[in-house]
Amino acid sequence: MKKLVYGFILYTMTLPVRGQEYYFPKKNEVWADKPAKSYKIDTEKLDDAVSFAEKNEYSGSRDLRMAILKGFEREPFHEILGPTKKRGGPAGIILKNGYIIAKWGDTKRVDMTFSVTKSFLSTMAGLAEDKGLIANTTDNVIDYIWDGTFDGTHNSKITWEHLLQQNSAWSGELWGGKDWADRPPREGGLDDWKLEKPKEPGTMMEYNDVRVNVLAYALTHIWRKPMPLVLKENIMDKIGASTTWRWYGYDHAWTEVDGLKMKSVTGGGHSGAGLFINTEDMARFGMLFLNNGKWNQERLISESWIQKATTPSKPNANYGYMWWLNKKGERHWEGLSENIYYAAGFGGNFIIIDKEHDLVVVTRWLEPNKIGEFMKLVNAALD
Repeated sequence: MKKLVYGFILYTMTLPVRGQEYYFPKKNEVWADKPAKSYKIDTEKLDDAVSFAEKNEYSGSRDLRMAILKGFEREPFHEILGPTKKRGGPAGIILKNGYIIAKWGDTKRVDMTFSVTKSFLSTMAGLAEDKGLIANTTDNVIDYIWDGTFDGTHNSKITWEHLLQQNSAWSGELWGGKDWADRPPREGGLDDWKLEKPKEPGTMMEYNDVRVNVLAYALTHIWRKPMPLVLKENIMDKIGASTTWRWYGYDHAWTEVDGLKMKSVTGGGHSGAGLFINTEDMARFGMLFLNNGKWNQERLISESWIQKATTPSKPNANYGYMWWLNKKGERHWEGLSENIYYAAGFGGNFIIIDKEHDLVVVTRWLEPNKIGEFMKLVNAALD
């Protein structure tokens, strides 16, 4: 009996430990790859997925200034307020256990990433809660930001969670952007939109960059540092990211904290600005989340935050804390795990986390309505 127990202990000691089995590239290291077939992945089917991504490039202009103006032309007063950059062609990486099993395009080219930025911004809130700068996301923001941004009967009800889930219905103007003019309803006109009574906070998701930028502004004030510096010190340097990424705000979006003038960034590129980053740095960020907030063995983000960030909001089962969730709902990818979650941005930018298959998928400039089909092709290669 003792021999059996001893043998079982030896056996369990040899089992792989979650996290230790993943490969994490060092800074400036050439990212290691492995043949897909070594994981019993169908190479031909995986090639089909890559070919699909290459052939279904986002149909908008590669001059992103033009693509932005065209994409949001129905919004009143919309204009470019921050930096833009002409984009490259389709690019992507598929990681299995951290190793590259597929790659296409120029993965070191820095491009705008639009609303993928929101998932990075959400993480800044997570770090703030982990470090005690925010006691809990259910707190009212007015208890932290008392400069008038959250004054009034309506705005004073807004919590950090409301802002993170994009159901705050914050009412006002920031950096010249009016909340009601950002992605207005299809019905009605100017007077209808600006005179409409705001929804009750927490009751309806409304994708709205003005309100996202209010979150970035509030986080800048509680961190007392610009968000790019917080991201660099707490995440990007520690995951070995390159020195090429940049996080911009609008040209005039300056605020003062502790006597220091600092830029308040945006959570997307809706009017320019946002995160400009290469595909490999996006993949590193994805690996951090695949490994439950640890880079190699170093804890950077709490597991409890990732759980909160990927919990469906009441108004929208497909949205958490600025991460899209593949739950049953309007944005569900049929036939794929409901545990998949992802960052998504204008023009077909995605960071996809599939823990059940130990995958991180980054794809750029894929026609947005083709992402579900692309992921089905990837999934078919795994069967």
